[in-house]
This record gives sequence, structure tokens and C-alpha cells, in this order.
Amino acid sequence: MADDLKAFFAESAIKAEEVEYVASKRFVDAKRQPIAWKIAPITQEKQEELLKESKKKEYVPGTRDVKVTTDNDLFVRLLVTTCVKFPNLDDAALQDSYGAVGAQDLIEKMLTPGEYLDLANTVQQVCGYEVGMSDKIKRAKN
Repeated sequence: MADDLKAFFAESAIKAEEVEYVASKRFVDAKRQPIAWKIAPITQEKQEELLKESKKKEYVPGTRDVKVTTDNDLFVRLLVTTCVKFPNLDDAALQDSYGAVGAQDLIEKMLTPGEYLDLANTVQQVCGYEVGMSDKIKRAKN
């Protein structure tokens, strides 16, 4: 039984790996081949930080109450810009070339809407969001 528990120890866990993904066929190398972007998953702790940054407060009209909600679009933008490791979206020269201020502005200027949506979906998959709870429960039962 104790040996089974060792599989859950940090040193036994398979490390989450960086993934290469061609976000756009418009960015090519000298041989005209698309350049792969590098995407790394985040930890649960980092996700909590991003969620906290994505919160917005709104006053409920006619009351003194404050409603706190998550801006899901902002969360996804933060998730994408945090997980993309290459190209370096914080690079000042890259931002300057697009007239962008910050990584979020840059990524939206670099990619077409379809490319951005595909990248956002890929980032979410890399972070483990692709499997729904019903699928996990079915796998656990089998």
C-alpha cells in the first residue's frame, strides 16, 4: 500500500511539459516553414493569481451591495499570455514592431481572430481543461 502512495510523491509525478504549436502559418523561418510557438502549462497556484486579476466589482444599482464576477475574456487573455513562452510576448522590440503596449495587446495585434481562438483553445488544453468531469468520472469507473 505504501508503494502505491509513492506514485503520488512530487518526485514520482510526470512533469507537465512544454508543447510546441504553430499558432499561425504567417510567421515563417528562412526556409519558409512555419515557426512553432512554445506553450507551458501553469500551476493551480498561478491560475488562482490569474483568476484574482480577472475579478471585477460592480455596484448593484439601488443598493450598497457589490457584486464580484470573473471577466472570463480577461482570464483567457491572461492565461494565453502567461502560458506562451516563445515568442516572448514581453519583448519590447516585438511589441514596438506592432505598436503594442503589453503582452495582451501584442497577441491580439499579432494574430487573426481565428488564430487567436485556436491558440486560446490549445493553451487551455495544455493546462488540462480539455476533459470534462463526466469523462473523468467514466474513466475512473473503468
